[in-house]
Amino acid sequence: MTFIKAFIQKYPLLTYSALTFTLSWGGMFIAIVPGGIPANEEQSAMLLVFSYIAMLLGPSLGGLLLTGVMDGKVGFRELASRLFNWGIGVRWYAIALLIAPLLIVASLLVLSLISPDFLPRLYTEEDKAFLLQFSFVAGIMVGVFEEIGWTGFVLPKVRSHYSTLKSGIIIGLVYAVWNFPVVFWVSAATGTAGSLPMFIFMPAVLFTWLPAYRVLMAWVYEHTESLLLVMLMHASLIAFWRIFTPLILTGATLITFYLVFTAALWIINAVALRQKTLHQPQHA
Repeated sequence: MTFIKAFIQKYPLLTYSALTFTLSWGGMFIAIVPGGIPANEEQSAMLLVFSYIAMLLGPSLGGLLLTGVMDGKVGFRELASRLFNWGIGVRWYAIALLIAPLLIVASLLVLSLISPDFLPRLYTEEDKAFLLQFSFVAGIMVGVFEEIGWTGFVLPKVRSHYSTLKSGIIIGLVYAVWNFPVVFWVSAATGTAGSLPMFIFMPAVLFTWLPAYRVLMAWVYEHTESLLLVMLMHASLIAFWRIFTPLILTGATLITFYLVFTAALWIINAVALRQKTLHQPQHA
């Protein structure tokens, strides 16, 4: 057990990633294999939901298992204290909840000057009530289950060795790879890639806005040490991405939106990272 703890302490991201990828991708595989992917579109959509729920269990189970191995009851109490750290000031809630929707809408409105295809989805959606309800439920599920591991366990470990910027980029890139199966499945099933080949479309989707937003999440956590706030921040991204991103966008037009949104995120990151942080890393 001492060797295992030492290995996890030395290679926290590697250990967490291996465990989380195995649990998440394995869960999706188990959900799919018995009946395969059905030809019926409605059945395929339902299978995707169950598969994605199985995938979501990976980060939370991985984070909780490694917390137990590393720190036992003390680790769980410390995790709970960060999870219920909610008295952090209104401005931090505003930052966490509003940055994603404001930047998404701003990016789309700017691009809508070029083409009406970029008008926010909420503006053109007929069943707005269902869209809002589903998006917020999905956002909360993703924020809670994913951040127990990515921020609750692995971010503090990686942050002890690297700066906030490097920690966010490193975790963001791994996180983007972790998302590969579900993004590939949805893109292939819906034709989201358009005329672009997958080897161009997939990196443009995964390695642009996801790492950029992860850096911003790491910065917010650095200043607040609130796991709850990061969960809400992630939930906000997922919910408003669904609410505002037009379904009509595919291929190059969708990538254009992602690139503009990513550029806006990095501008915010550049401003945010100039602020003093609470803690300095132990190593450069």
